[in-house]
Amino acid sequence: MAAAIRVAFTAHSSSSLTLFSLTPFFNNNFRSISIRRRRANPFLLSCSSRSMAHVIAKATLGLTHPAQIDHPKISFSAKETDLVEWKGDTLAVGVTEKDMAKDDNSKFQNPLLKKLDSQLGGLLSEVSVEEDFTGKTGQSTVIRIAGVGSKRVSLIGLGKGPNGSSTVAYRSLGESVASAAKSSQASNVAIALASSEGLTPESKLTTASAIAKGTLLGTYEDSRFKSESKKSALKSVDLFGFGAGPDLEKKLKYTEDVCTGVILAKELVNAPANVLTPEVLANEAELIAKTYSDVFTAKILDTEQCKELKMGSYLGVAAASTNPPKFIHLCYKPPSGPVKTKLALVGKGLTFDSGGYNIKTGPGCSIEMMKVDMGGSAAVLGAAKALGQIKPAGVEVHFIVAACENMISGTGMRPGDILTASNGKTIEVNNTDAEGRLTLADALVYACNQGVDKIVDLATLTGACIVALGPSVAGIFTPSDELSKEVVAASEVAGEKLWRLPMEESYWEQMKSGVADMVNTGGRQGGSITAALFLKQFVDEKVQWLHIDMAGPVWNDKKKAATGFAISTLVEWVVSNSSSS
Repeated sequence: MAAAIRVAFTAHSSSSLTLFSLTPFFNNNFRSISIRRRRANPFLLSCSSRSMAHVIAKATLGLTHPAQIDHPKISFSAKETDLVEWKGDTLAVGVTEKDMAKDDNSKFQNPLLKKLDSQLGGLLSEVSVEEDFTGKTGQSTVIRIAGVGSKRVSLIGLGKGPNGSSTVAYRSLGESVASAAKSSQASNVAIALASSEGLTPESKLTTASAIAKGTLLGTYEDSRFKSESKKSALKSVDLFGFGAGPDLEKKLKYTEDVCTGVILAKELVNAPANVLTPEVLANEAELIAKTYSDVFTAKILDTEQCKELKMGSYLGVAAASTNPPKFIHLCYKPPSGPVKTKLALVGKGLTFDSGGYNIKTGPGCSIEMMKVDMGGSAAVLGAAKALGQIKPAGVEVHFIVAACENMISGTGMRPGDILTASNGKTIEVNNTDAEGRLTLADALVYACNQGVDKIVDLATLTGACIVALGPSVAGIFTPSDELSKEVVAASEVAGEKLWRLPMEESYWEQMKSGVADMVNTGGRQGGSITAALFLKQFVDEKVQWLHIDMAGPVWNDKKKAATGFAISTLVEWVVSNSSSS
């Protein structure tokens, strides 16, 4: 019998899609079965349509326009029936290496696997031996069967079992299920763990959330720029062994909200620079504010307004492009109650980076990938979208992006030019390809002027950070041990990898200029550290500040797609600073 919880993840109709199909992969109408779905708001639909019409008039380079797509609708149900009696397309069981242990008769010792194998006439144990399936991380096996409730039974390896990275393991389980469901065109699946008895009520919630997140994001495919694509048929997922009730419902709702933010960030980063311009990025920020107008306001500053604020560092980068810069400021305020903490999330927003006169050339320069140089801004806007649905109490959040392009023209900044930032500090530009920190300088000054207590900035800032930490780990820099602990704790809950690197003050010698307050780059050695030291010059000493260099994990080379990195961590961090926590 199904437990008293059933949650649905759905998508808006194509009529409400913006340029990037950025309305949620799953809409905001998550409800238990006892609550009716709300009707779509005509005002929001008209806003979205206006956004689309405006963008189509602008994004004509290459005659490329993203297709309007309908994402799949998925419902999640908590089940308490006997798993082996479940009927559907695919039954997926997550197993550890310990779960795969067998007795002297080559029979499973794990009760669930033993019972399932008995129902299958020993086929499960035979296949695991033939395919050398031992439950290691990354292993999976699928058996096509007939005459029983499910059409397929799949075992998915979880390695040694729960540990410090269990969130990652369980999310990977969900991704594997989504991939298998897509391959077989399964419309309904069941997911369980071979050993779930040892889970505490709290760990059941976090495990179910991680599995759901992996399934939801694993099902998603960004096919807006493809003429053809294979769509997932998955419509329902039954979760066994995780309990039921309002706590699980709330946790899955939270997971859905975060996933909509991750999807938004993925689509922003995936979008090419001939489609995603600074103006379009600003339009999407405004759309977030309109969609969640009960908690959000938006302010978009143009070139003249930025000049009034003396943002010479930011405007110097933007000067060469025919696409004008847009300075984005979203402000979240809780719908009721006092504000106890003010936060700022600042994201680097280079929608394309040519390198300027220090143009990116040669093998490994990755100029063709420089659409991802706005990954920090995508994370900030993705977090904004998620928080607009979660609505944490007691916290005010400012989302800030200095969006522009770094191009080449007669009006652009040259190596050797001196720029004056909005806090009055002067910068000798010794490398026009170190432009992200120049835009962040004025954005950080602006954030401090909002009276915030803490700032986290995110940027695809340095290749040096990829060299140091590889493609999967982001580097963090901060003078504040307290803030470092907060953000790292949030990342562990989110299952995202951060590593704190030192802010070695002696390296600042590299950044001194003979004719200005500083240069914008030091030597090759310690490049990520000197970049962080540069940013520190634009943060008020009274404000706690942390910098995330996410140049590595913003993109998945194997999948050739954006990862949606950092949104989950940012949302967790904001919620941990709210009275909702």
